[in-house]
Amino acid sequence: MLDYFISLNPVLQALIATLFTWGMTALGASVVFFTKNFNQKLLDGMLGFAAGVMIAASFWSLLSPAIEQSEAHPIGSWFPPAVGFLLGGLFLLIFDKILPHLHPGLTMESAEGIRPETKKRSTLLVLAITLHNIPEGLAIGVAFGALANAGPEGSVLGALALAIGIGIQNLPEGVAVSMPLRGDGMSRRKSFFYGQFSGMVEPIAAVIGAVAVSFMQPLLPYALAFAAGSMIFVVAEQVIPDSQSEGNNDLASMSLMIGFTVMMILDVALG
Repeated sequence: MLDYFISLNPVLQALIATLFTWGMTALGASVVFFTKNFNQKLLDGMLGFAAGVMIAASFWSLLSPAIEQSEAHPIGSWFPPAVGFLLGGLFLLIFDKILPHLHPGLTMESAEGIRPETKKRSTLLVLAITLHNIPEGLAIGVAFGALANAGPEGSVLGALALAIGIGIQNLPEGVAVSMPLRGDGMSRRKSFFYGQFSGMVEPIAAVIGAVAVSFMQPLLPYALAFAAGSMIFVVAEQVIPDSQSEGNNDLASMSLMIGFTVMMILDVALG
């Protein structure tokens, strides 16, 4: 099975990998069928774990390869990763200011973006996680798209490690959307639909990222760092604050450490 996957076109690999991560989001959202009240400490721990996974993936799966790809750059190997990383954060900052969204656990008065008062709570929650998922899908797409210019098995395994790590941390994202909606009185079916729908953007972003770097080799280090910067912005602006908003700071922090370690082991062992 792995040999067959390795033989596929990198764009198709990215699509398959993000269908898996989307499925993990749906799995998290399916919790709504079994309970109406999800343990807040458990959710905060899961969000902390997700933050750790994203931070580790940003360095080992994205920034480190970007630095290696930039060794021959005339200014220095630091230049493309630095530029791409900052542009990734700026891109998400602009989206954050434009797209109306509401972080899980907050009130409508805390909604961000343009004219949030015109949107329903359900729409704002889905938009928040969707915004979160764009850089994740892009990161997976760029990782697999890079294989069009390299392609040893180790690189495929490294990209797979990134997809597995992001899939694991998508579980709490599905929970973080579906459970608040269920708590607001929405039906289980609708709560699940909205929860899994937030992960639908990942395959789209992955295909775009994979196609872009497959045909534009000079963009590769910038694209890898761009994805890393986008993910770090999401972690700092959304995931960590959400994980500590209910006062479970120590639990969320230790969970972050565990998530970071798990993703580091995955990436080093497979990549």
